[in-house]
Amino acid sequence: MGVGIRVAGEGDRELVVRLLDDAFQDDPVSSWLFPEADYRRRTHPRLMAVFTDMVLAEGRVDLTEDGSACALWLSVPAGEHTDDDGPALLREAVDPANERVELIGRLTAGIHPAHRAHEYLWMIGVAPGRQGEGLGSALLAHVLDRCDRDRVPAYLEASSARSRALYTRLGFTTLTERVLDLPGGPRMWPMWREPRG
Repeated sequence: MGVGIRVAGEGDRELVVRLLDDAFQDDPVSSWLFPEADYRRRTHPRLMAVFTDMVLAEGRVDLTEDGSACALWLSVPAGEHTDDDGPALLREAVDPANERVELIGRLTAGIHPAHRAHEYLWMIGVAPGRQGEGLGSALLAHVLDRCDRDRVPAYLEASSARSRALYTRLGFTTLTERVLDLPGGPRMWPMWREPRG
């Protein structure tokens, strides 16, 4: 049985925000950004809304037909990708008193490869009750097949050992020289995938 996938539009915004919020509430990086659980439940949706709006405007959101999983992708050209104001604007929009929101933006920008054009998996979220059913793999294959056909590499940052294992199975390798240990927090693994075939 195949997984139906479509490109999300503006009318799907609230569904995507809710899906990402549910999927990442207990993620190690989200827990580091917003350590206090009640505060995270209130504030985390704003972060997911900003991410969703950015990718709807500049990239592509793939959504399973049943709305249980989504993937946010950006096409990144070769060259320097510096937006010095981006992390500060993110912090202002999401949680102005929280330095970690800006810090993570600066740290991930600092490890992002700039040497070649690539597809960037910003994030992929699966509804908690549907994880482990292959929906994430189907969403990834949907774009990775195109990457292989068009000879374009892909990049992402894994935020947990579990997601890193999935990405490894799909052909991503860890850029060990760029591994990011968040101050007082979890590790993030930048991963790169060369096109296959």
